[in-house]
Amino acid sequence: MLGPQCCENPPVLNPLSGSGHVEKLCGLDAYVSGSPDSKKCVLLVSDIYGYEAPNLRELADKVAAFGFYVVVPDYFYGDPYDPSHQNRPVPVWIKDHGPDKGFEDTKPVLEAIKNKGITAIGSAGICWGGKVVVELSKQELIQAAVLLHPTYVTVDDIKGVKVPIAILGAEDDFLTPPALVKQFEEILASKPEVSSYVKIFPNVSHGWTTRYDINEPEAVKAAEEAHKEMLDWFVTYVK
Repeated sequence: MLGPQCCENPPVLNPLSGSGHVEKLCGLDAYVSGSPDSKKCVLLVSDIYGYEAPNLRELADKVAAFGFYVVVPDYFYGDPYDPSHQNRPVPVWIKDHGPDKGFEDTKPVLEAIKNKGITAIGSAGICWGGKVVVELSKQELIQAAVLLHPTYVTVDDIKGVKVPIAILGAEDDFLTPPALVKQFEEILASKPEVSSYVKIFPNVSHGWTTRYDINEPEAVKAAEEAHKEMLDWFVTYVK
């Protein structure tokens, strides 16, 4: 269930942000960054605010600087959640943009990425995107997964994970509270065949990895620590 924390600190969307560009992938607009000649890719799956969020695109560029081809699809077809539309709160908006649809949309995108010569794909899901990425990892459609303060992810989902997975949770998160993240950790610990890493970041709230204020040094520092953990995971498992 998406709650108020999912909507806090909404970004000011900017279609011109980032050093990459937008292109079509299987009917979806996608922000892409990095060398198209790379053999390894990271697919970033956004939160409900979508692919034009400047902090998200900056993260994509940061990942690309490590040699990855990075793809950030517009899963919402130009219709990200807009908190100013009071007649369309999240429970209404989500009916048109469920993560199950995002998962189905990802399948042809992955094929299109592979057709570019990519041989290894990792994926990171942020909030809403966490559910999409956990489904990809259950079907082994990717080589590695990272969940950043995910939403909708269940114990049964984690039981079904088949690829190396890192879960980065927040100390203050009503959507995926630390107690649930600890359950995820215990389940993964019982699956030695699946490499895993679980961390609960102190003194941060749901959304801290991408919806931080760039003018608050502590918020930026906390986000960058999580970004480094994510990058380390992909450098290790997406080869």
